[in-house]
Amino acid sequence: MTNDLKKAALEYHALPTPGKLCIALTKPTETQKDLALAYTPGVAEPVRAIKADPNEAFRYTLKSNLVGVITNGTAVLGLGDVGPLAAKPVMEGKAVLFKRFANLDVFDIEIEASDPQTFVNTVANISPTFGGINLEDIKGPQCFEIEQALIERLDIPVFHDDQHGTAIIVVAGLLNAIELQEKSLEDIKVVCLGAGAAGIASMRLLMAIGLRRDQITMVDRTGIIHTGRTDLNTHKFAFAAQTDKRTLEEAMIGADVIVGVSGPNLITAQMLKTMAPYPIVFALSNPDPEIEPKIAHEARSDLLMATGRSDYPNQVNNVLCFPYIFRGALDVRASRINQEMMIAAVNAIRSLAKEPVPEVVLKGYNVCGTMSFGKDYILPKPTDPRLLPVVSAAVAKAAVETGVARIPYPQNYPLSPMEASAKMSTRVLEEEASL
Repeated sequence: MTNDLKKAALEYHALPTPGKLCIALTKPTETQKDLALAYTPGVAEPVRAIKADPNEAFRYTLKSNLVGVITNGTAVLGLGDVGPLAAKPVMEGKAVLFKRFANLDVFDIEIEASDPQTFVNTVANISPTFGGINLEDIKGPQCFEIEQALIERLDIPVFHDDQHGTAIIVVAGLLNAIELQEKSLEDIKVVCLGAGAAGIASMRLLMAIGLRRDQITMVDRTGIIHTGRTDLNTHKFAFAAQTDKRTLEEAMIGADVIVGVSGPNLITAQMLKTMAPYPIVFALSNPDPEIEPKIAHEARSDLLMATGRSDYPNQVNNVLCFPYIFRGALDVRASRINQEMMIAAVNAIRSLAKEPVPEVVLKGYNVCGTMSFGKDYILPKPTDPRLLPVVSAAVAKAAVETGVARIPYPQNYPLSPMEASAKMSTRVLEEEASL
């Protein structure tokens, strides 16, 4: 970041009011009667109703639209273990995205707890406040243990976005890239560079939709994860390969796909040259990718590439997913976010990329003409207004179909990307006709 950008970022967070969030009232408080309803004596009535039936909390309180964004600050962005207090600006930022893209309210909670069990107990104890919990910036492997323990203990959705949000967008983008590069999921060889939360979750979700374990080679800081290593935790060992290969260079020979969720400048042009024809390169380290797009395209004119950055084509961005996952889950009062709901989100996102792009998106990205499904457009843009109805609807419907929803599927949801696109086109035509 330049000095000017650093200064602007600090001023943005400090002025005119510190932070990025506030609490706003949703009910009138102007008269004596208003206050009597808001607090004593009127507030006793919803208390009695919730005591009689806990589900009434969704009707009478903010719980129905409230997500807890919770961290211990042990793996914040690329900054590492900065602690819970220094993590607060990021958690507030996540709250901004929830509100902006899915109109979900958020309390950000930063917990001083490096011990996983202490963290789990704290979150479980405050969980009645929320309709869902988004875990954020927790280091591996404790992030896996924490999420699983909370899923088992709580009856509301618990979702570690660094795992599953990344995985959903990676898989959606990869499926479209595989289609465009005229490859098949059954035959490709995949290298995953990075064996943390994002890498492991992405490979697990790929396997859930049909990729075989023997098609994956996972690489961490030490090299290829293989069965001869004695330094592997259980999550890494699940991907240990029986192979004589030991290095990233060896892993990439003949590979169709490389997914980088590790660090900057770890992939070289020479490595790309050894990959199979029409390779797929997801260099997702942020802000600096595993290989710069310019270098990658100079090395392979036949590749399809994605990064985590907004200033290059094909940004792999969790904001395409997590607000709408929670919107759909809360709209049907789901007790959890299961694999079927994640796969539904994958299919909704990848299908939306094949629909005509709304004018509002083209204007937002200064595109003259059209933007269409192809090697430079494999995922919808974050500002696409169809993401909210399409992805939320797919998630809500999957929750109902798999039995984790507590209320019926909302009948006013659009059912498909095509329907959402049609609604968008109709609205645009109506607005133009009124001008």
